[in-house]
Amino acid sequence: MDDEKETKVQFETLSAEKIPFGKNNFLEVARKKAITDEGVSEFISVSRGYFLPDGSEKYKKSITIPDDPVIKAFVTEKINKL
Repeated sequence: MDDEKETKVQFETLSAEKIPFGKNNFLEVARKKAITDEGVSEFISVSRGYFLPDGSEKYKKSITIPDDPVIKAFVTEKINKL
């Protein structure tokens, strides 16, 4: 397995918006970029988190959606139908 190259990924947040809910929870929708030796790809991240007593943020769960118009339209339609 010495021939396998270790791939490192760097993530960059291009834009993000949060909305608080409940006592100290929030949802964040962000456009992010993943940078590897093979190239760059953008995606949408939807994350849930909460605020700590000192005001800092802690993330609990996240889902990523490819930056593909068909997939984004599908997710948007299904959320609006619910």
